[in-house]
Amino acid sequence: MKLGTILHTWIKGKLVGTDEFGNSYYRSNQKTRWGREKRWCLFKGSDEASMIPPEWHAWLHHTVDEPLTHLSTEMKPWQREHAPNMTGTGAAYRPAGHSSQDSARARATGDYDAWSPE
Repeated sequence: MKLGTILHTWIKGKLVGTDEFGNSYYRSNQKTRWGREKRWCLFKGSDEASMIPPEWHAWLHHTVDEPLTHLSTEMKPWQREHAPNMTGTGAAYRPAGHSSQDSARARATGDYDAWSPE
């Protein structure tokens, strides 16, 4: 976290709530010149945008006026636990045939005829 962000939060921010990951959400004390308040998040740990739950994402982007915190406790049976964004790491998803994998690319099935000019 940057020192400037912390100072700005202390001076102009009002705590709205926290999520299950420990992130804190704030709103500004005053409206912008367009009549909207500024909203922001202070992450616990590294700044990882995928760590913002959907109900807080909707609030941050002014989709809803109040945070939908009651939805965060209702886990649907089809939902999975949060997994961090692994892009750029060794654990990133790479399909079979990817250049960094040792496996060979799957051969064409023959259901495709390449176009060739006459």
